[in-house]
Amino acid sequence: MRGVLLVLAGLFASFSPLGCDQQGSIPEGDLLVLTVASQETDGFRRFLRSAKHFNYTIKVLGGGETWEGGDYISPPGGGQKVRLLKSALEDIQEENKVILFVDSYDVIFSSGPKELLKKFQQAKHRVVFSAETLIWPDRHLEDKHPHVREGKRFLGAGGFIGYAPNLKKMVSDWSGADSDSDQLYFTKIYINPEKRKSINITLDSKCRLFQNLHGALDEVVLKFEDGRVRARNVLYDTLPVIIHGNGPTKLQINYLGNYIPNLWTFETGCTICNENLRPLSGLQESEYPVVVIGIFIQQPTPFVTVFFERLLNLKYPKNRIQLFIYNQESHHEPHVRTFLEYHESEYQGVKLIGPEEDIDPVTSRNIGFEMCRDNIDCEYFFSIDVDVVLKNEDTLRILIELNKPFIAPMMTKPGRLWTNFWGALSADGYYARSEDYVDIVQGHRVGLWNVPYVSHIFLIKADALRTDLKDPDLFESATLDPDMAFCSKVRNKGVFMFVTNMHTYGRVLSTENYQTNHLHNDLWQMFENPVEWEERYIHENYSKVLKDAFIETKQQSPDVSTIRVLMCTGSRCSLMWPANISLKRWNILASGQEAEMWTIGSKVDMKMSRLLIST
Repeated sequence: MRGVLLVLAGLFASFSPLGCDQQGSIPEGDLLVLTVASQETDGFRRFLRSAKHFNYTIKVLGGGETWEGGDYISPPGGGQKVRLLKSALEDIQEENKVILFVDSYDVIFSSGPKELLKKFQQAKHRVVFSAETLIWPDRHLEDKHPHVREGKRFLGAGGFIGYAPNLKKMVSDWSGADSDSDQLYFTKIYINPEKRKSINITLDSKCRLFQNLHGALDEVVLKFEDGRVRARNVLYDTLPVIIHGNGPTKLQINYLGNYIPNLWTFETGCTICNENLRPLSGLQESEYPVVVIGIFIQQPTPFVTVFFERLLNLKYPKNRIQLFIYNQESHHEPHVRTFLEYHESEYQGVKLIGPEEDIDPVTSRNIGFEMCRDNIDCEYFFSIDVDVVLKNEDTLRILIELNKPFIAPMMTKPGRLWTNFWGALSADGYYARSEDYVDIVQGHRVGLWNVPYVSHIFLIKADALRTDLKDPDLFESATLDPDMAFCSKVRNKGVFMFVTNMHTYGRVLSTENYQTNHLHNDLWQMFENPVEWEERYIHENYSKVLKDAFIETKQQSPDVSTIRVLMCTGSRCSLMWPANISLKRWNILASGQEAEMWTIGSKVDMKMSRLLIST
């Protein structure tokens, strides 16, 4: 009887898809990851970082080659990957070598080789492909796909794992062009019963190894564990090892990539915020990178003089800054002229485009970029709209030191959830709220965030402008607003747009109801931009003085009150007892006279007492 059992065991072993490989776990040293990358992009660097985090051994194919394999927007391609894989496999002679072949620009690892190999063994096949809900590129082949008991039925060519001999056999017949479809090639092998059996192929139908996001966005959520983050497929209750943002799901892989693997956790916070920095401390002024600061004035805006004051206060050597000023509004010509009259000589150079030149805003931004591209010394372009209140004097230094190709400081509007970035996009390409948006805005999650849209203020490396973003018409589109067109083109070029909320940088003004027909226009911004108004016109000790009851009032009548406190002198306001101070410097009194709301004297219309106080 014992002999019979041994014979039966031997028979079952001979029919096991993995044969003797099932006897023990696969050594991690037997695993090699192959990927294709013709150039180093932000997505590729993200892929390598996740691989390094889990100690995968990576071999990159196609470096320096021109990519001819198409993309997810154009018709099916990817044949170049098959050619490169076929060539690489010829150099691998080990029978037990396990090859993981994945894309790189839109792939991240969420777990390590040990878990990957364990799940591969549990699949009990020599080759395992990722699976998809959607069939492409040939929908007519749907009926030829084997049915599965549960899970996804269609093959995905963006990720597969298998033993080297089996993969060699699978690609041995490839003779297609680089622009041919790898997806179609592997699909035809899979739906051929004889080839599927001889190569021993199966699909990862329940996403235990691979998670393709296309057609499955509703299935995938972040799973926060103790000091760890990974993706969870809620439909199959699985934890995939590899996440692939295939097709039009680049924004979702970017969102997941803000956390996986362990870039941000509740326990550690941001773990990458201090990686690959470019410290400026200790440098001589002459060693600071040259920055072109682009200032854009496209509409009447309050507190423009304050904007230029804050620009002057930036803690960065002015002799390493070139200014590009675009002013479309004649109303602001005196503000720009006064600033340049006193401070132009402090900067390395200044280029001004005024209203008389009749250059549209889109063209102006392209010209600003060209100013940096054409200057061999320029290393950064810092774009600032004039409605930005740049409170943090270290903003430019902070952004440069974070050392990203594209980065923006988070700006807010007081009392609102509005910011200068979007966490997600809707189906039609407009604003959508990401799951983490509110936490980021309110400071509950602090770090660096890869987002699909930024506006108003950002820093971009000149190297990016000269390579990936060398298009001279980045802001132009027949259908999109300039800011959205710009962000769309940046995304499509594979450049990540980061926003940081690691510090408080400032805010953005409201310009919707700004009027320019007053003597002192900014004075009328009390309700539209109350924070800026108070900083400009109210003394910092105002609330303290009120609290200490230093104000005395004498009621004259139900409608008129005499207030023995003087608040505003020049552009600032202070609390003080009556004194002989020239009324010519009192903006509030002058504006009140202009509007004929009261006459200069001791009596103030009580209807205006909420707005201003005077003797």
